[in-house]
Amino acid sequence: MGKGDKKTRRGKITMGSHGVTRPRKKSTGKAVAKPAKEKVAKVAAPKKAAKKAAKKAAKKAE
Repeated sequence: MGKGDKKTRRGKITMGSHGVTRPRKKSTGKAVAKPAKEKVAKVAAPKKAAKKAAKKAAKKAE
């Protein structure tokens, strides 16, 4: 029993496997996704403002 035993926690650590005895760490994917969403919102905002300005200019021209 010990490092070579797949059924023990120490054996799983040595072999590099994860199982019921040795759970994996949870990833923090949420923190990585937030900056990408913010960039999309910042890029989309000027486009909307440009469209509104174009519509106002078209109305004034008529």
